[in-house]
Amino acid sequence: MGTNSDYPVEHPLDPLAPDEVDAAREILETQEGLSEGARYIEIVLDEPPKDDMQAYERDGDPVERQAKIVVRDKDEKETYEGVVSLDEETVVSWEHLPDAQPRMVGEEFVEVEEVVTANETFREAVRKRGADPDLAIVTAWSAGYDFVPEDIDRSRRLAHGVTWVKGDESEQGANAYNRPLSGIHAWVDLDDKEVIKVIDTGVKNPDVVDNMKTYHYRAENRDLREDLEPYNVVQPDGASWEVDGREISWQNWNLRVGFNPREGLVLYDVGYEEDGEVRSIINRASFPEVATPYNDPDPDHYWKTPFDVGEYGIGRLANSLTEGCDCLGYMHYFDAVLNDPDGNPSVIENAICLHEEDYGLLWKHHDWRVGDDEVRRNRRLVVSFISTIGNYDFAFYWYFYQDGGIEAQVRLTGCNATGPMPPGETETGYAEMVGPDHKSMIHQHVFTCRLDFEIDGVENSVQQVDLETVPYGPEGYDTEAHQEPDRHHSNRYGQAAYASRQKYESESDAQALTNPQTGRYWEIVNENEHNDATGQPVGYRLRQKNGDNTAFAAQPASSDMKRLGLADKHLWVTQYDDDEVFPAGEFPNQNPGGEGLPEWVQQDRSVENEDVVVWYNMNQTHVCAPEDWPILPAKMMSFKLEPAHFFEENPAIDVPPEHEIKDIDKWKTENQESIADDN
Repeated sequence: MGTNSDYPVEHPLDPLAPDEVDAAREILETQEGLSEGARYIEIVLDEPPKDDMQAYERDGDPVERQAKIVVRDKDEKETYEGVVSLDEETVVSWEHLPDAQPRMVGEEFVEVEEVVTANETFREAVRKRGADPDLAIVTAWSAGYDFVPEDIDRSRRLAHGVTWVKGDESEQGANAYNRPLSGIHAWVDLDDKEVIKVIDTGVKNPDVVDNMKTYHYRAENRDLREDLEPYNVVQPDGASWEVDGREISWQNWNLRVGFNPREGLVLYDVGYEEDGEVRSIINRASFPEVATPYNDPDPDHYWKTPFDVGEYGIGRLANSLTEGCDCLGYMHYFDAVLNDPDGNPSVIENAICLHEEDYGLLWKHHDWRVGDDEVRRNRRLVVSFISTIGNYDFAFYWYFYQDGGIEAQVRLTGCNATGPMPPGETETGYAEMVGPDHKSMIHQHVFTCRLDFEIDGVENSVQQVDLETVPYGPEGYDTEAHQEPDRHHSNRYGQAAYASRQKYESESDAQALTNPQTGRYWEIVNENEHNDATGQPVGYRLRQKNGDNTAFAAQPASSDMKRLGLADKHLWVTQYDDDEVFPAGEFPNQNPGGEGLPEWVQQDRSVENEDVVVWYNMNQTHVCAPEDWPILPAKMMSFKLEPAHFFEENPAIDVPPEHEIKDIDKWKTENQESIADDN
């Protein structure tokens, strides 16, 4: 298989190339009647079923190249989803989805701002707050379901316009986030491109321009530090990786990168090479849902729960990454090929960044008897992309370590969504003050990672591991949960504790929260393959690394729980199904809820020695402070996958010391100036 030389297609999982996007659109328009109002939400690779991929990898069987297409017909006010065969040049399926609202696209955001700012009711509401409506900006938030006004038809394609205003004409766009005009709610029909209704819940601050200060963040508006010297990352001989198309090899790691407009970066076929054989670990990994529920009961804010993947698409909103800022050092970039609303291909250049970075100490031992030091530096491979969703910027990083570890990290930055306060008033609890007359509402960020494990094969099991303490005396030891029931395990001195393992048998068992008090982690193991050195099943551990993984705040039967029930647990395990990818449902936009992960687990399928998928939620609760304003310093959340009985010894034992790969004295002489000691 292959397309043009700029975007060659060499593997069934490679994203669609531009000419494939064109071909898919042309095939559909030739064989299906579309109106002039047809808007292409997505033209994306229809990923082959796992059985087909296994046959391809095992026997080289051909895999049909297909594209999935989602269309919103604005004339008919209907949604359609279909599959096109690029090999056979035919429409495989074309389905009308009467109750589905696909995610919003960029042009709709532009249209919302245009029609709302021209609406006279809206303009008068802005004037009541001491602002110029010509300086207002409007962002289209997803409408949700339960909080749509009763007199608005929920079957219409809706957006909820939220408003800010610039202080004067000289201010650039994002500075408007300094002046939220909470209380103005514009409901817009995206199909008809018209304002349905403007609701004004009341003026909290009658003069937002004079009462609310502009906090600048651009370099040209700030006095910058003058004592920071350059920091250069130089690899004169190039990087240690090899890139072949979209396949990456580095330090025994092998993986493939993909990209789609909904999830953004997707990793495939993650494996580790040992003795000339690549051992499988993960078949597919991505973040298929990200949501931000707000917890302030203020009527102007309680309705906010945007689904950044399912309602907006974090891939479509990806940045073109820049050298020296987004990534530092010797880089390799991958472009993202998407489509515009007319079905034409569009490209985000440098959407994915690949680079190496130093990460401190890998391992060390000082032998005082012989005066010997063995030290190894820790180098990791970084695969990343960054997406901007309105005011927030989310950066996603996958780290691969020389010791066999994998880390998935999210960094939250950008501008907090805020609200005005009456002059002179403050608030704490549901919201916190970030400046005079300026509050930031408490909210949570839910990042859901989907991990289709294949640890040395498809059949895996998952077990929960907790630290278990033992009462004094011989009776406190749980002989049923331990492998050595005949040994005498008294706790005479009161210090005994052990790792208690609970293997999940079915989907109803496999639901859990993190527990830092017991050091809870999970082991994904292959009970059919054992470590030659220990006799234990090969596996990997999953543990929270950075950030407090808090409980989901929504109450049972609440709108957030109905629509985002996936966040009620930090970990879920399901039996693999090709169709179960998006945990909030295929079309969460304007959906009342109940679909996706909470529905799937009701089947209560076996997850013991099966093809399993692990879903891990990182729930960040953000209680803001002035130091988070006007730009949020990156808040980090991550989890780590660590080998457990996967290797027979430390896999990083063969990493060479620095003096074996470079002349350290020569490097210091040529590239560093000594700092003289005044004494």
